[in-house]
Amino acid sequence: MIILLGVVAGGVLGAPSRYALDQWVNSRTKGFFPWGTFLINATGAFLLGLISGLALYHGLGHLPVAVVGTGFCGAYTTFSTFSYETVRLIEEGTVEAAVRNMAGSLTLGLAAAAAGIALAALI
Repeated sequence: MIILLGVVAGGVLGAPSRYALDQWVNSRTKGFFPWGTFLINATGAFLLGLISGLALYHGLGHLPVAVVGTGFCGAYTTFSTFSYETVRLIEEGTVEAAVRNMAGSLTLGLAAAAAGIALAALI
């Protein structure tokens, strides 16, 4: 039960964090590219990699992994918004931007997760 409550608490913090960062990024960028979601998913992948690495290399317990990894990162990152924004780019005729969004998000997300794991190994 404590893990479930922890996941809920992590989600309660993750969702508004995503919204606030997305609003902040979008207020500072111009154009149609979804920079907010791009940054959110990259930083979420890094944090999830870090938490996974801490669990792997340093025995971080199940509760912090569930709270941060599942709760916070699950609510903070967003595959559905990424998908919607990619389809929207295609519908608006900016196929090149949609491809950059897909390829860039995948590449940066994997690199960010790997960097988080690598950082955990160094700590």
